[in-house]
Amino acid sequence: MKVLVACEESQAVTIELRKLGHEAYSCDLQDCSGGHPEWHIKGDVLKILYSGKWDIVIAFPTCTRLANSGVRWLVSKKPREGYVWDEKEQIYIRDNDIWDRLLKGVEFFNAFTLYGKLGHKISIENPIHHKYARRLIEKPTQIIQPYQFGHLEKKATCLWLYGLSKLKETNNVYDEMMKLSYAERCKVHYASPGPDRQKLRSKTYLGIAKAMAEQWTI
Repeated sequence: MKVLVACEESQAVTIELRKLGHEAYSCDLQDCSGGHPEWHIKGDVLKILYSGKWDIVIAFPTCTRLANSGVRWLVSKKPREGYVWDEKEQIYIRDNDIWDRLLKGVEFFNAFTLYGKLGHKISIENPIHHKYARRLIEKPTQIIQPYQFGHLEKKATCLWLYGLSKLKETNNVYDEMMKLSYAERCKVHYASPGPDRQKLRSKTYLGIAKAMAEQWTI
């Protein structure tokens, strides 16, 4: 199968697909960090998406302004510098271009859902969205957790699936994970601030990558 792994610089899913003999390519604006530049397309992912003939697309669009974890940068319940009262929302709204970036993020995300609605096979992955994004984006098909795929961690991940089946868990280690401290089982959430924090938090877990590669290419 010819597979596009969109918005992936880590090549985690691409490598698992290649192991199974598929012609898979990662695509991102960044250089890849997975060690296989020969399998990486650096460029505008939407142009690559709509110009190629792909059997399957697995997409990880940017979620910086969509994720629930970042809603605190958009609104405030109390007066704060840089925020103005919004009568419609009944809350203080960030008074800069951050909302424009939110709408651009929604537009970018929905370009992938449109691809699925046109009859193509695609999975779109993102964390749980905040309510302002949910108004403009459809509900996910499925929510999965790393502990369902052999990782002793919690990190709710949403999947929007078009023409693809829901992922089946492969190794549920929930009981073992719950023996760990809260910080240990949520260590991605508590990743130390730094230039690579966003990249680290967006990495695909190996167990999930293997499940995607094996279950969606049968």
